[in-house]
Amino acid sequence: MSRVPGWLGRLGSELSRMGERLDERRAEAERDDRGDDSVPDAATGSAPQPARDAAHAAAEVPQVPFTRPENGGGDHVPPPPAYAPAIAARPDPVAAVPWGMRVAAEAGWRLLVLAGTLWVLMRVISAVQLVVYAFVAAMLITALLQPTVARLRRHGVPRGLATALTAILGFVIMGLVGWFVVWQVQENIDNLSDQIQDGIDELRNWLLNSPFHVTESQINEIAKSLRDAVGANTDQITSAGLEGVTVIVEALTGILLTMFSTLFLLYDGRRIWEWTTRLVPAQARPGIAGAGPRAWRTLTAYVRGTVIVALIDAIFIGLGIFFLGVPMAVPLAVFIFLFAFIPLVGAVISGALAVVVALVTQGVFTAVMTLAVVLAVQQIEGHILQPFILGRAVRVHPLAVVLSVAAGGLVNGIGGAVVAVPLVAVTNTVVGYLRSYSREAALRQSPPPHGATAVDVAPVDPTAGKT
Repeated sequence: MSRVPGWLGRLGSELSRMGERLDERRAEAERDDRGDDSVPDAATGSAPQPARDAAHAAAEVPQVPFTRPENGGGDHVPPPPAYAPAIAARPDPVAAVPWGMRVAAEAGWRLLVLAGTLWVLMRVISAVQLVVYAFVAAMLITALLQPTVARLRRHGVPRGLATALTAILGFVIMGLVGWFVVWQVQENIDNLSDQIQDGIDELRNWLLNSPFHVTESQINEIAKSLRDAVGANTDQITSAGLEGVTVIVEALTGILLTMFSTLFLLYDGRRIWEWTTRLVPAQARPGIAGAGPRAWRTLTAYVRGTVIVALIDAIFIGLGIFFLGVPMAVPLAVFIFLFAFIPLVGAVISGALAVVVALVTQGVFTAVMTLAVVLAVQQIEGHILQPFILGRAVRVHPLAVVLSVAAGGLVNGIGGAVVAVPLVAVTNTVVGYLRSYSREAALRQSPPPHGATAVDVAPVDPTAGKT
């Protein structure tokens, strides 16, 4: 029994040493996890300064209590300590896209919205094409006749009477011109057919004796092909003749709509414009109200200038082909006047028509002289009449004229070609005025520069910016 206490004492001391070794190994494992290679200070028995700093930092981190989920899915992992290395987060997708690509995308979807809006607008216009053409024609006629109404009003004539007199006089003159053309064609159609037949025979003889080495069999083959083409398309020609009744009805409807629209625009145009501006949002209303009169002045200048230029072309070309002995000189002059409203293309078509009539009726020499007269008058028109009469009121680049006429013709034929140039001219005026107006408004709202007063800031001309 005397040996039992000694054995128990040795067992207890051995257990104590094992506990100390376990504590040392646990401390070493904790230091390895923290990356701390320091050891306890032998003199003081405490951890060195780096270890104490790490311990203080770990103490400052909020401790999350250990919880075990009820569903047995594992222990809850606490958040990382404050001294853990930071991991860079993924950038925002908007910031990851380059700036140029974002700008292109923003502009792209806005252009798609505008293109869709224009497509819907064109579909609506094509559905009510007759009404749109009638109203546009009424605006052009109103721009031509409105100065006469204003002149009568200045002489004391009441507005209703001045409008009625001007509208009746204008429509009577246009009706007389149309009747005169039809009458001249009917009076000269028989004589013209004989002259055309003689001209074709003369042209045939000239081709046979020309240096082009054209044989009679080739000419007969061309004539046979033309007769076959006419015979093959007889059904289409007949259907076109039957559809002519519908065309006449639509034309009469359009003429009546044009007359009524012109009458009301001449009489009540100002109040119609004021009602239109009330449909615009209030913030944009001052700019639109200022751009409207300038656009109307541009349209008036374009219509009056085009009428004067077309009248001069018709008179001089008509006199030239009359003295050359070309039949139906007066109807051809009227056609030249009407086609002059189609810039560039109309002059070419009307001049070519006069040359063809001269060729088949009077021969090659007369056709060449007619071509010389047409080219001379058109050169005078392009270099003298257009710049002098239209001037800076309607300043549109020739490239814009060509592209607008081509686009208008492709979209809606002759009507689109006629409307294209005045539309471009009016749009140019409106855009220039709105750009100047917005710049002037920005100068009024911004403070004057340092050391300058409001008087020192030069005002912006509202009419500037026209190209």
